[in-house]
Amino acid sequence: MAEVVEFRVPAGSAQTLLVWGLETEPGLEHSLFSAFSKFGLLYSVRAHRNAAVAGPGYYAIIKFYSAGDASRAQRTCNGQRLFQKSPLKVCVCTKQKGFQQQVLALNSSKCQELANHYLGFNGWSSRIITLQNVSGFDGENEELGKTLQKRSVKYLCAVEVTLPNHGVRTRGVALGEADVENGEDPLEFVTATRRVQKLAVGKALSSAFQKILLVVLENGKVVVEYNSSQEEPTDFLTEEELKGLVQV
Repeated sequence: MAEVVEFRVPAGSAQTLLVWGLETEPGLEHSLFSAFSKFGLLYSVRAHRNAAVAGPGYYAIIKFYSAGDASRAQRTCNGQRLFQKSPLKVCVCTKQKGFQQQVLALNSSKCQELANHYLGFNGWSSRIITLQNVSGFDGENEELGKTLQKRSVKYLCAVEVTLPNHGVRTRGVALGEADVENGEDPLEFVTATRRVQKLAVGKALSSAFQKILLVVLENGKVVVEYNSSQEEPTDFLTEEELKGLVQV
């Protein structure tokens, strides 16, 4: 059975494992990551100390991108010792009725990690179409008889992601901004500018990946689909039109 993997933070109960019966040891999360990452790409591994009423020890929440990978890990690891003396208990988290978790977009680094895993390092590429300074002054504040200006640094970025083996190309547009407390300090302004540029590029890259659906087949092959539900008006503009819109 095929499974759709999105460039979003895993929120489904079928993608989440609860592991308990963990013993105290240094590097517990690292040991869990090493054991469970053999079954597929992990989004996160979080270990927590048991509540006082549950006795000593730890439990962990492990999130996979793929529900299929999580299921295989649960079946294989439940009741096994893995990296400790006593066996672990592993179960797939149950869905809570009436509780709907907010679905969040992956950040750019997680998007790249997911793309590399399913598409390969050479299976995709990205480029910046435009990165424009759209900064201005937010206004003036009066304090103790002095007029102070807080400079706001803003950059608008458009990024294109291409999957040559699948004939898919998507765009993302995003704004990065930050306030500079001391607009007269050149070093602070340059540092803020670089930070905002990086933020804008990362958000635009993440936005472009939101329009890609990875369909993982039973044989492990990956088919890519374009997610039209995430389309934006800027997706239909030419590069020149897009650059002109940003300048305006």
